[in-house]
Parts: sequence; C-alpha cells; structure tokens
Amino acid sequence: MNSGPSLGQKEKSESRVHLSIVIPFYNEVENLQRLYQCLRSVLDNLNLTFQILFIDDGSTDNSVKVLTRSIGTDHAVEIIHFRKNCGKSEALAAGFEKALGHYVITMDADMQDDPAEIPRILNKLEEGYDLVSGWKKKRHDPLGKRIPSKIFNKVTSWITGVKLHDMNCGLKGYRKSVVDEIEIYGELHRFIPVLAKEQGFRLTEIEVQHHPRRFGKTKFGSWRFISGFLDLFTVIITTRFLARPLHFFGSAGLICFITGAGIGVGLIVWKYGFGNAIMPNPRAIMFLLLGIFLSLVGLLLFSIGLMCELMYRISRTERYFQKRMFQEKKGENPPPPTSLG
Repeated sequence: MNSGPSLGQKEKSESRVHLSIVIPFYNEVENLQRLYQCLRSVLDNLNLTFQILFIDDGSTDNSVKVLTRSIGTDHAVEIIHFRKNCGKSEALAAGFEKALGHYVITMDADMQDDPAEIPRILNKLEEGYDLVSGWKKKRHDPLGKRIPSKIFNKVTSWITGVKLHDMNCGLKGYRKSVVDEIEIYGELHRFIPVLAKEQGFRLTEIEVQHHPRRFGKTKFGSWRFISGFLDLFTVIITTRFLARPLHFFGSAGLICFITGAGIGVGLIVWKYGFGNAIMPNPRAIMFLLLGIFLSLVGLLLFSIGLMCELMYRISRTERYFQKRMFQEKKGENPPPPTSLG
C-alpha cells in the first residue's frame, strides 16, 4: 500500500484538519476527474481545513493516472494504492486510519452521491450526532439492484433494531471517534451503523440526492445479496454474543436437545402407552433417529458454547495480567479486578 501526495507538513502542524473525505474507488476512470472538481468546488466554499483521501482498491484501468493528473499539486489530496482489489471494507479501513479530520465523510466514486450534500451532513453532525447516514429515498438504480437492497435493509433493520432506511448508503458522516473505535473487514462496511450503535454512538438519517450512474459499471452482483446476510449473522454474533457465547450456542443447543428428548418421550409413550411397535414402522424409526440426532446436536452446541466461554474468560484473564505487568513496569500498582468475566 503506497501513498501519493498528501497534506503539506506545514499545513498539518499549523492547523487541525476539520474534515476528511474518504472515497474508495475501483475502475472509475470516467468519473474521477469530474468527482474531484465537484468535490473541490463544494469544499472550497466551506471555509474549513480539509483533506481528501482517494483509496485505489486495485484498479486495473487508468483511474489512478487520470486522478493524479487531475489533482496536480493539490496538497489536500492523498491517494492510497492497493496492489490488488481488497474490497470496500478494507479500503474504508485504510482511509479511516489516515483520516485526520474531526469529522469524516465517506462517499462512492461513481458520481451517484452528490458532494453538495456535504454541508447538510456536517450541520447534522454539529447537532451532536455521531453518525449521519444518507438515505437515497429517490434512488436511480436498476430494479434488480433496488429490490434486493430494500429487502436487505428491511431485514437488517428488523433483526438489529437499527431503524435506518438505507443501511448501505455510501454517503455517510462520522465523528472521528466513531471511525477510530469500530473495526471493519470483509464486507462489514454494510453494517457500520449497527457496529456504531452497539458502541453507544448516536445515529440519525437524512434524505440525500441520488443521481443515475452515467459512466462505468456497477460493482453490485447477486453474490453480494447472499454474502450480506452471512455478514449479518457475523455482526449479530460479534456484537451481541461475543462476551457471552454460551448464551447463543447454549440456547440453540437447549432447543435442539429438548426437541430431541421430546421426540424420545413421545415414542416411549407411543410404544408402552398404546402398545405400538417401533422397529417395523418406518415413520417411528425416522422419528427415533431424528430424536437421537437432535439430542446429540444439542449436546454438541452446548459444549461448543461452553468451550467458547472458557476461551473468552482465559483471554480476558491474559489481557488483564499483560496490562498489569505493563503498568507495574511503569511503577503503577493496579488493584485486582472484581470480575474477570
């Protein structure tokens, strides 16, 4: 990962950057020059210090050459290069790490997000919100992209309790504390509002202008719809059950075990209470095998949950003693924890 031109050292030292713009891109050669010009036009009228971070996610066209030629000697712009396509989450994570601003705004490079919305997002952040998510209420995308996105947003909102209409809108505003604390990888950029909500940050949503794509091709595919729900499962596990894995695996295991045991009890009553034979009856044999299978799965899930719980406690204990040793080397003497759980 290499860096292009960045903010001048003198500008960094003399004033704190107020706003960072993070823009991942992949093969957007037709849009980057126009995006940079529009973005610069909006930011120049805001009368604040800013930096623009373009993250090249392994583009294979002339995107970088066109962008480099467009920005010239603009010291407010930095280009971060990936040698291969790593995905939007990794690109955003790299941008968040480099961001210096008190506020951070992300947007897509396809010119469907409107830079003119930036002042409205900043105003909302100034009201005290930690994350402002855009809502493309009037969306200019193909039907094959809008319908899966709508289903995904509805399901995600229902499961997570985060009431946003457009969870995956690329146009978002953050306080720096949000991007510093959340960790995104894989495809978790879709769930940044969920991750932020679990950390206790204040969220809101505003309607934003959305433009039809004029140049280039969408990076949306059918697999993203499927992987989105797999990632939703990951988010639920890591946010709600990371510190109590036995609650997740144990609950599922208990349901399976009780169901299997209930089938066994029913077969016993069916055999001895009503005098029916099990072995010659194919349905009875099927239920017997199902009951045994569910009981074993229940015990297995409970055991997995218990092992995860023990691993988490051991990890917490190790982190505590590592921290204690570090503090003792510095001459501090921390009190013992009241609970390592």
